[in-house]
Amino acid sequence: MELNNFLNSELLETIFYGNSLKDYLVWIFIVSLGFLFKKNFSKYITKIVFSFIKKSTNINLNDFYIIVKKPIDYLILLLFLYFGSRHISFNVLGTYWENLIGKLFLFVFMMCFIWFFLRLTDYFKFILMQKAEKTSSKLDDQFVPFFSSLLKVIIIILGVFTVLATVFDIDITALAAGLGVGGIAVAMASKESLENLFGSFIIFLDKPFTVGDIVTVGGVSGTIENVGFRSTRIRTFDKSLVTLPNKKMVDVELDNLGMRDSRRVKFNVGLTYNTNKKQIKNIVKDIKLYLDNHKKTVKNFGRVKFSEFDSSSLNIMIIYYVPGTNWDTYLDIKEDINYKIMDIVKKHKSDFAFPSTTVYLKK
Repeated sequence: MELNNFLNSELLETIFYGNSLKDYLVWIFIVSLGFLFKKNFSKYITKIVFSFIKKSTNINLNDFYIIVKKPIDYLILLLFLYFGSRHISFNVLGTYWENLIGKLFLFVFMMCFIWFFLRLTDYFKFILMQKAEKTSSKLDDQFVPFFSSLLKVIIIILGVFTVLATVFDIDITALAAGLGVGGIAVAMASKESLENLFGSFIIFLDKPFTVGDIVTVGGVSGTIENVGFRSTRIRTFDKSLVTLPNKKMVDVELDNLGMRDSRRVKFNVGLTYNTNKKQIKNIVKDIKLYLDNHKKTVKNFGRVKFSEFDSSSLNIMIIYYVPGTNWDTYLDIKEDINYKIMDIVKKHKSDFAFPSTTVYLKK
């Protein structure tokens, strides 16, 4: 009874800036409900959205909620703010400010919708990356981030045009015609960006490399980490991250080290000049025999030859191939063979040369 008396009291009918005190209290009550039950409403809406897409994924509801939580929270608050504001009149501010507040609200609301779709794109990227990791092909690991970025650009472009049409009342047809006329100037101004964009499409169509390949391009060697619209990121062996424009990736010579089936090892062993011919022949023979019988070298491609007379050494050229492309395995095999070569040289009573000078004194 007292509550009814309070709600019907003259105090609540007191007018402030064109609205009664009762209207302000209703507005505060509705907005407060939005803040209090935002989390519950957000989870309920998330569950509804998730029910439409869960069949194509193996992600759980909680992970999906974490991805889309923030934009949905803001959308719910804006909806409660809208329903609460229907009890408030802005006529006292004038038509200009009333329209401005309405357009500002619509602008924020649509931006939250764009934000939601961008987060939804991140969700599908996460799902597709999980599936890509289970396949043996590296192409899908490269394509998923690229397609995700492309989809985000499309969402942003469509969102901007929608905002311009609905919020700012801009004729999209006329705008598109204007962009067509000015397209040449824009294309010329962004020539480098367009070349890099076309370079990214060439990379996907021609497939000179995929994510995870080891390449050498423009004096930079490392592992491909990401292929984007404008550039490709390479993680060097020094663990630094080098960003190269896609135009350069398709214009210059590119050596895809990840495509080869073996690594070549080539070096010289310098023996001292007091090593005789018989010793050299035996050393060459034993090294060649060892490489041919080694379980972790490519057969019939090794070369061991007495190659040259250097200024302070007799050089034996050694060439062999290590199968596979794993860097650590390559170093382990190379180290093992180096130790054996040292043993062979010592076995035949020779030694390794070092830069030296012989001085003859004439009496």
